[in-house]
Amino acid sequence: MSLRELYQEMIVDHGRQPRNFGKLQNANHCQTGHNPLCGDKLILYVIVHNGIVEDLRFEGMGCAISVASASLMTEVVKGKSVNEIEELFSRFHFLVTEGKEPTVILGKLAAFSGVAEFPVRVKCATLAWHTLKAALLNEIKTVSTE
Repeated sequence: MSLRELYQEMIVDHGRQPRNFGKLQNANHCQTGHNPLCGDKLILYVIVHNGIVEDLRFEGMGCAISVASASLMTEVVKGKSVNEIEELFSRFHFLVTEGKEPTVILGKLAAFSGVAEFPVRVKCATLAWHTLKAALLNEIKTVSTE
């Protein structure tokens, strides 16, 4: 199996069986995100304590890339500081827009490297990340990729 096939399989798996899916009780940060182009919608619930994301979950629906991105993001950012998440977001965004980033640094998130070949899918892959960023900043307005 090629690395590309493995990445595709991981995205399909997380799209069909998302991890950390459902409402999170006692969340102290919450944000809604919407990608009108694809119809992706999600609500992200986050518990932050002393600048560390202790837990997060999401609800919603969308294309496989959007759901898989939210699922993998929730796995990767748990236990990380807000500053570490900011750095991860920058690296992930570069990966999905340029297709280049040291995969060792991104780990499982490298599965989205092929998204750069389909620019219309960048918004699907980054919706959860933009929503997380807004949640951590306590923004009130719904996040939109448009």
